[in-house]
Amino acid sequence: MAMFNWKLHGDGKSIAAGEVVLPNERLAWPQTIGIGAQHVVAMFGATFLVPLLTGFDPATTLFFTGVGTILFLLITSGRLPSYLGSSFALLAPIGAVTGYVANGGVPLDEELASLAQGGVVATGASLAVVGVIVHFAGARWIDKLMPPIVTGSIVALIGFNLAPAAWNNVAQAPVTAVVTITAILFITVFFKGIIGRLSILLGVVAGYIAAIVQGEVDFTAISSADWVGVPEFRAPSFDISLMGLFIPVVLVLVAENVGHVKSVSAMTGQDLDDITGRALFADGISTAIAGSGGGSGTTTYAENIGVMAATRVYSTAAYVVAALCALGLSMFPKFGQLIATIPPGVLGGAATVLYGMIGMLGVRIWVQNRVDFSDPVNLNTAAVAMVLAIANYTWHLGDMVFEGIALGSFAAIGIYHSMRWISRKRGTSVESPSPASAPGGTELEPGALIREHQFDDDDRPKK
Repeated sequence: MAMFNWKLHGDGKSIAAGEVVLPNERLAWPQTIGIGAQHVVAMFGATFLVPLLTGFDPATTLFFTGVGTILFLLITSGRLPSYLGSSFALLAPIGAVTGYVANGGVPLDEELASLAQGGVVATGASLAVVGVIVHFAGARWIDKLMPPIVTGSIVALIGFNLAPAAWNNVAQAPVTAVVTITAILFITVFFKGIIGRLSILLGVVAGYIAAIVQGEVDFTAISSADWVGVPEFRAPSFDISLMGLFIPVVLVLVAENVGHVKSVSAMTGQDLDDITGRALFADGISTAIAGSGGGSGTTTYAENIGVMAATRVYSTAAYVVAALCALGLSMFPKFGQLIATIPPGVLGGAATVLYGMIGMLGVRIWVQNRVDFSDPVNLNTAAVAMVLAIANYTWHLGDMVFEGIALGSFAAIGIYHSMRWISRKRGTSVESPSPASAPGGTELEPGALIREHQFDDDDRPKK
């Protein structure tokens, strides 16, 4: 398929029942622009929170999400509709390096921020390497390295590790935080369609209004900002001792991208497994470029999958429009300063919901793959990894520093594979093949585990 050469779907104005607009198709340009604008709004709530929580420039981050999205579409030949927004997986390592607290009274240290950017670049480069390997060797080894029990643990521990950061903001303005949380929750269930899907963004707006009423917002920076200008760029610097904080994030980005490919494949009815490697490579390059200029790392956004499901439009043309809109908005400094005025109470409220959702996405991976927690291998894998992350255990190895997310991620992989290998060799495994030891999607015989462990009256296993 030639890139940027979309076929018109039907009459370009409507979608017949049971049909979808495929990635290589588009509606008429007015409709395509409207859907592209919906994608901008959908990604905006989460994307701008990342720079606010890390102290990075919102306009710069928005700029690199637009650049990254266009690169992603080019590298995947326009076959995989995706918007690359800011990755929450990098919040913890960036915060560990900079020590920045949103609206904490202490400005972001530029030298430490540059070091954090170096970590983002390293993360992106590592992900790109994984993408190359997957492209040539296939993705099955990822399923074996990170079965659902491991993947779910890693995703969950990232969300729960960030909980103290949310509280630090909530504590500064608890009333505003409660208003924000309440608004997000009620909008989610009160409204259908696109409005319900924009609950984070609309909840932030509600919290922002409450903050204005309470005098928590300072508009001084907006009046002094220019109307038009380029984002502020900052070069990275590198310290090998900090890499232990960032590299484990690659595991999460791999899981997010692979999951995105599978989701879009299911919704469009197209087999996209052959571009999984290219998707990983594209996100890696995008993350590295963002880190090299002062932006946050990027990842494929689930929020935009919701827009596609609601509109039945999977056209990559809409994502090109969204990327161009993001690039345009990043060129208005007043807009960037407006975003920067969002006070800590609003940030803390939104982060409370978002971090919790990230944690529960990990739990959902367990549920969807029927992970059996009566198996002590699965139970201990998740248990140890979660505590290491939530308590933020820290280990210094020479000049290298490994904190909760890194230790929890490595522990999940190491504990699972070592315990599973020993239990099989010793014959102590209580697990017949289960979703935790088989690639996602593997169909297993129902009741096999139960039958294997039923006991007769004399307490001997039935054979």
